[in-house]
Amino acid sequence: MTRIVAGLVGGRVLQVPRAGTRPTSERVREALFSRLEHLDVVDGARVLDLYAGSGALGIEAASRGAVHVTLVETARDAAEVCRRNVTTLGLAGTVQVVAEKAERFALRAPSAPWDLVLVDPPYDLAEADLGGVLAAVGSALSGHGVVVVERASRTPEPTWPPTLVRFDRRAYGDTVMWFAELAESAQA
Repeated sequence: MTRIVAGLVGGRVLQVPRAGTRPTSERVREALFSRLEHLDVVDGARVLDLYAGSGALGIEAASRGAVHVTLVETARDAAEVCRRNVTTLGLAGTVQVVAEKAERFALRAPSAPWDLVLVDPPYDLAEADLGGVLAAVGSALSGHGVVVVERASRTPEPTWPPTLVRFDRRAYGDTVMWFAELAESAQA
């Protein structure tokens, strides 16, 4: 059972797609959002959740005060589960679901910069494809924004584009979270 950890809809249960996704555990989400709240990038944020699966990461951000969240998921069943979760939790005014490939969506210029980008791709996503997504979201990040990439601990560190620089790495069992921000040269 997957539950929202804290905030407005904390404790509420999420539906999870029958197959093809691996929801981030509650323990890892709790640790991740504790770190993000310490960095002051959740409350009032515009959040992009790529490869959303059940929407747990983006919905957790909305529950904790993000003002706009976009969940992007290519699998129809998973996108439908995201829509049901958003509706059931009463977050339709804050959370939008887009059924599209994350790689394609990331290339589109957003209406406003993202403050937080959560990237939790399938573990078998090629590093070159991940690099393309990171380059695209790096150019759409606000000056104080943060990108978080979730991967298996056995995968290498993502290849960061010149616009992003890693500033932290956290490991939780078989899960690793990489944190990046705009490089100083990209903020000029």
